[in-house]
Amino acid sequence: MIYVISGPSGCGKSTLIKNLMACLPGLLFSVSHTTRPRRPDEVEGQDYYFITREKFEEMKDGGAFLEWAEVHGHLYGTSREEVDKKSRQGDLILDIDVQGAHQVKKKLDGARFVFVVPPSYPELEKRLKQRKTDRPEAVALRLKNARREILESSIFDYLVINGELNQALEELKAIVLAHRCLFQQRQKEFREILKSFKSWP
Repeated sequence: MIYVISGPSGCGKSTLIKNLMACLPGLLFSVSHTTRPRRPDEVEGQDYYFITREKFEEMKDGGAFLEWAEVHGHLYGTSREEVDKKSRQGDLILDIDVQGAHQVKKKLDGARFVFVVPPSYPELEKRLKQRKTDRPEAVALRLKNARREILESSIFDYLVINGELNQALEELKAIVLAHRCLFQQRQKEFREILKSFKSWP
C-alpha cells in the first residue's frame, strides 16, 4: 500500500513519519528530489536527493516525476522509478505537499491519503518560529500557504491532529495497521490457516 502523508509546513509530519518507521516494520520511504539546499542534519539519498534546478527541469521534462511542485521557491518531485521500485517491496510512505497529493490522487488508484494538521493556527505559527530555520518573511509565506492547504484538504481519507506527538503517532500507526488487517490483505496467511483446519480430523 502507498500512503501519501501531507500537511502544512511545520505541522510535524516528517517527525511523525520517522517515528512511525522506527516503530512499525515493513515500511519504506520514498525519497524525493529537491532543489532546496541541504540542511546540516540532512543526509543525501535518505532525506532527499539534492539536485540542481537544471537537473530537476531536465527530469521533469522527461516525465520522470509522478508529481512535482514548487514550494517556497524550491522544486520538489517524486520520481516514478522510486515509487515503482519500492512499492513492490512493501508499504511505501510518500511525504509530499498538498499540491503533490492532488497530482498523485489522479494517478494512483488505491493509495491512502493522510492529512496532518497542528491543533491551531497559533500553534503552527509558534512551531515555525521555534524552528529558527526561516526568516520572518519565509515564516509568513509558510503560514499563508498553510491557510490555503487547509482549505484544499478534502481529498484526504484520514485526518491526524498533531497536538501531542505520541497520540498523533498512535493514530498514524492505527491507519497502517488497520489496512494491513483487511481481509483481502491477509489472504496468504488465511489460506495457511484454512489448510490447518481442513487437515484436522
